[in-house]
Amino acid sequence: MREILITNDDSYTSKGIKVIIKLLAEYGNVTVVAPKEPQSGKSVAVTLNAPLRFNLHETYTHTNGNKVTIYTLTGTPSDCVKMAMNDLFVNDLPDLLVSGINHGSNASSGALYSGTLSAAIEGTLYNIPSIGVSVDDHSADADFSAVETILPKILDNYFKTELDKGVYLNINFPKCSPDAIKGVKIARQGKGRWTKEFERRIDPHGKPYYWMSGEFINTDTETTDADHILLENKYVTIVPHKIDTTDYNSVKLLESNWIL
Repeated sequence: MREILITNDDSYTSKGIKVIIKLLAEYGNVTVVAPKEPQSGKSVAVTLNAPLRFNLHETYTHTNGNKVTIYTLTGTPSDCVKMAMNDLFVNDLPDLLVSGINHGSNASSGALYSGTLSAAIEGTLYNIPSIGVSVDDHSADADFSAVETILPKILDNYFKTELDKGVYLNINFPKCSPDAIKGVKIARQGKGRWTKEFERRIDPHGKPYYWMSGEFINTDTETTDADHILLENKYVTIVPHKIDTTDYNSVKLLESNWIL
C-alpha cells in the first residue's frame, strides 16, 4: 500500500487540494499537511520567529477503503513538509509527495517564487519522490477536469520510472477542458520575468501605498520546448527540476581562469 503525502500553498480549504486528495486516494493512503491560510509566493520560506500550530482537521475512509488524514499547520508549504517528516513520517518515508493542485501557473520563472514547488523541493531534500501540480487558472472555482483526466496517466508512467535523486517534477496544466488539450510535453523551464511589478495607490489619508501586480515579459527565443509557451498553446507541460543548481560549466571556467 502506497503512503502519499499531500500539501499545497493555497491552504487546506482550496478546491485544488480537495480534487488532488480524491484523485490520489485511488493510489494509496493519503496524509495531508497543508497551510491553514494561503501561502502563495512564499518560495522556500520557513517560519523562524513565530510558533507553529499543528492540528488534526479530519480523518475519513475513501470509497475504496484507503485512509485520508488531514492536518493543518500555521506555516509555509516548506514548514508543512518539515512538520510531516518530523512528526508523522519519523520512521518511514512517504512513497510520493504531491504539492497542489495550485490555482495558477508555475511555469517559467514563476517556479522560482512558487510555494507549491517549494514543498516539492523540501520533499526531494528528504529523498521523497516529489511532484508539483498547477493549473493556469487563479479562480477559486477553477476547472480541474483536465487534471482529473490526464494526471492518472502521468502518474502511471511516473510510478514505473526511477528518476535520479535530487530531481522533482513541475507539472502545469492549461486553462481549458480536457478535450481542448493538444497533448503532454516534456519541457524545460522557459525564460521570462515580470515588469511594472508594483501598482502605486493612495490610501484614504492621502498617503501612498503599493500593491503587487506586474506584467510578464517573455524573453525566450527558443519556443519549441519552453514550458510557458507550450502551456499557452494548450499543452500540459512536465519539467524535471534539480535541487543542485550548480553550473558545472562555470565551475570549470572559473577554476581555469581565476587566480585565487
